[in-house]
Amino acid sequence: MTESHRPEEPRQRLVVVGSGMATTRLVEELVARRATELYDVTVLGDEPVAPYNRILLSAVLEGTHRPEALTLRSPEWYAEHGVDLRLGARVLGVDRDHRDVMLVDGTLIEYDVLVLATGSIPTLPPIRGLVRMDGSLHDAVHAFRSLGDCQRLLEAIETTDEDGRPVNRRAVVVGGGLLGLQVARALGARGLDTEIVEGAEHLLHQQITSAAGRILARDLKKLGVAVYTGARAIRINDASDGAGLLGQAIGQGQVRVLDPLPRNPGRVSLRLDNGFTLDTDLLVLTAGGRPSTALARGAGLEVRRGIVVDDRLASVTDPGIHALGDCVEHDGRTTGFVPPAWEQAGILAGILCDEAVKYDGARIVARLRATDLDVAVLGDADREVAAGGEVVEVSNPISGSHRRLVVRDGRIVAATLVGDLSRVGLITQHFDRQTVLGPREPGNLLMPERTADEGSAALTLPDDAEVCACAGVTAGRIRGCSSFEQVRDTTRATTGCGGCASTVRQLLGTPSPALATTQKGS
Repeated sequence: MTESHRPEEPRQRLVVVGSGMATTRLVEELVARRATELYDVTVLGDEPVAPYNRILLSAVLEGTHRPEALTLRSPEWYAEHGVDLRLGARVLGVDRDHRDVMLVDGTLIEYDVLVLATGSIPTLPPIRGLVRMDGSLHDAVHAFRSLGDCQRLLEAIETTDEDGRPVNRRAVVVGGGLLGLQVARALGARGLDTEIVEGAEHLLHQQITSAAGRILARDLKKLGVAVYTGARAIRINDASDGAGLLGQAIGQGQVRVLDPLPRNPGRVSLRLDNGFTLDTDLLVLTAGGRPSTALARGAGLEVRRGIVVDDRLASVTDPGIHALGDCVEHDGRTTGFVPPAWEQAGILAGILCDEAVKYDGARIVARLRATDLDVAVLGDADREVAAGGEVVEVSNPISGSHRRLVVRDGRIVAATLVGDLSRVGLITQHFDRQTVLGPREPGNLLMPERTADEGSAALTLPDDAEVCACAGVTAGRIRGCSSFEQVRDTTRATTGCGGCASTVRQLLGTPSPALATTQKGS
């Protein structure tokens, strides 16, 4: 806190629109800086529930997490720290002249500083029959973006007939991105016959190569999830109006033969543009999303794909309005991942407290959070290869692993790991520090450990090595905690994608390498 902003000065009104993961991190950072002595903070969330971890929605669907375990901070926590959290408060518009926001119920909330953290919204694929005449989704169709979506899908899965048998036993997931894979794996774990339809030529086409995509598709097939790539869904037919088309497709061998159990009267057929037809009870949409910018456009802010911001994360149109998370466009780029949003939250908290910080671009780190599927992505591989980066690659389709580094000037500038994450901690460390590697080191990093298992590898991580990419937590901070619960509460590690949980548990039982060396020598 600077001398120019003493607590006795009048507090400014800071209003944050959106209560997602980026906002939660922003409020945590402001509380840590005692910024509630500078600001009266109001958070407006349009969902009726406390802020929660969206990344782990698939874990709720799979059954490994309870819905309440996703809560990031309770309403009581906000109240204890002097933050006015308003749930079910949807914002209708922003009036920059009067510096206020209007809720749909007509309530006006004035601001001195406004933060838009409106996230992203799903885009509906162009599938005929997806939307009914009244504008509602077809009964068999489910979105998967919110806790409410997740709960509705769970209700559909758990629906039974008069004999107690599940009614919905087949599912098609449209979209082969990170979310689509997580949902498909969760549905498969629930016992549903699950398939993925992806319009691109391979899965995770924005993050990994075709070779890695083939390995991932093979892994999914082993787990009972079929994959259709290079095909787009074009039409939904109800059981009644699609019977002739479905029968024709069966005769041509273009559709799977149904099992002998009674047909669900709500079952539909999904027509693909390659002529195939998939019979399904549930159609889950995970493909396509875009920054939510309607409020910003309505307020007259500059919007391209996202809300255009400068290095202070302020709108280039109005310096009194900041933006954060998935709705942001900085230097021509949007992100859509949690780690960049949390990074922005920390920087914006510093800016709001007059710290000499600025935002110089997102550090892309993505992890696939799904049981028995391991994928990690660092940086933008295509961009770095186009900039002259050299590719070091090791692939083993038999074991189901694909590891790829992009190296420029001896430094790791991007990485993709599929099926084997035993070296992800060390690779992330080099990526973050921009370590200059020797000629043989990139190749050695892609080879599996020969003398140590994954648990032993965790022992060798230095205290300043990053373990949780989502929260930016180092091995030293984790070793400083006494329990897994303390790690979650004080560092927020494991509360993002959850991919670091096993490493965190290992580190809790290991001393710092420096300390261990000292003790050995004493």
